[in-house]
Amino acid sequence: MNSRKTIFFILFLLSFVGITNAQDLPFREMPPFAKAYTSGTLMGRMSDGLGFRFYWATEGLNVDNLNFKAGEESRTIGETVDHIYTLVLMFTNAVMEQPTTFPIETKDLTFIEKRSKVLSFIQTASALLKMSNDEDFERYNLVSQFAGGNGQKLPFWNGLNGPLEDALWHIGQVVTLRRMAGNPINPKVDFMNGRINK
Repeated sequence: MNSRKTIFFILFLLSFVGITNAQDLPFREMPPFAKAYTSGTLMGRMSDGLGFRFYWATEGLNVDNLNFKAGEESRTIGETVDHIYTLVLMFTNAVMEQPTTFPIETKDLTFIEKRSKVLSFIQTASALLKMSNDEDFERYNLVSQFAGGNGQKLPFWNGLNGPLEDALWHIGQVVTLRRMAGNPINPKVDFMNGRINK
């Protein structure tokens, strides 16, 4: 593992400690954009957008909201956040060149801890992607390991149309569900400019 990977592996491990102070959480606002368009900076910016949307989709949720669901057959907001956690972890592990081992257990984590970890995972993926060149993406495989020794390995392309896009899909569901639950997101969030209006 080169020094770049070592630094971000440490950052990734620290994300498991969690950040409980909301002021310390990343993606309250979008970070500055890169000066050049490359495959790495484009993917990093997409990850930043994911983090920004997740931050505001989950900011201010309460226990009643987490238990809310649209109908008997649907997931609760809390269960949807758990699913987003898994998807983001899969995507970040691909960029970290690490396998994702299933099942992923989140039941011992509080909502605040899960939210913190998801944002930290995205921050790690974004930072690595921004430093990536075209050849690096050949190594960013989506590797899944299941109980009993079964597993699969898919190229990074599948990470885009799979976990990354699926996470965005479910973040949109959280936004809709929380509106239905009577707690819509902050109307001052400016998604075009990636900031919170005063």
